[in-house]
Amino acid sequence: MTSTNSSKYNLKKWKILTSKMALEHPWCNVRQDEIELPNGKIIDDFFVSIKPEVALILPITAQKEIVFVRQYRHAIGDFFIELPAGSFDPAQESAESAAIRELQEETGYIAHQIQKIATLYDKPSKDTNQIHLFLAENVMQTGQQNFDITEEIEVILIPVESVFEKITQGEISVAGTIAALFLGLKFIHDSSSL
Repeated sequence: MTSTNSSKYNLKKWKILTSKMALEHPWCNVRQDEIELPNGKIIDDFFVSIKPEVALILPITAQKEIVFVRQYRHAIGDFFIELPAGSFDPAQESAESAAIRELQEETGYIAHQIQKIATLYDKPSKDTNQIHLFLAENVMQTGQQNFDITEEIEVILIPVESVFEKITQGEISVAGTIAALFLGLKFIHDSSSL
C-alpha cells in the first residue's frame, strides 16, 4: 500500500481506539471503528467495508475493438457497459491471473500476454480494496463464457475510436472502467509513438 507523505502537509492520521466486525458474511464484511480525529473529537461508529481486491482488464482485439461486458447491477437497478473484472484473494491468486481468468470466464476471450497499467483505490474513504488494471492486446475468442451464479453477461465489441464518445454520452459510466480506458489507451498511444 502506498501513501503520500502527510507530514509535509501538516496532516495527521486518525487514531483507531477500538475496532470490531459489525457484519461478517461471505458477500459483505463491515468493520465498525471508534476513532479519534486529529482535533480530539471521537466518532464511535465509522463503518469500513472490507472488500476483496479487484482485477480489471482492458482487452483489445487485433481489429482494434475493445471487448466489453454488459450486465445488470442490482444496487443501481440498471444495466452497465464495463470492462471484464472480478474479485480475487491475493493469498490464492495473483492479480494478473485473476484478470486473465475473469476475461475468459466473462467473455470467452483469451489473453496470451497482459501488462499492468495501474493500481488504484476505488473509494478509500470507506472501502479497503484496490483495483488492479491490466491491458491485453490481440485478444482472441476461443471458448464459451463461464458465469458465476449472479452473472448474466452480454459481450459487446466497441471500436477504440468510438469509446470516448460513448463515455461523454453516458453509455459507459463506471469509474474503474473509465480509468482503465484512459490509462490503457494512453499507454498504447505513448508506446506506439516511441
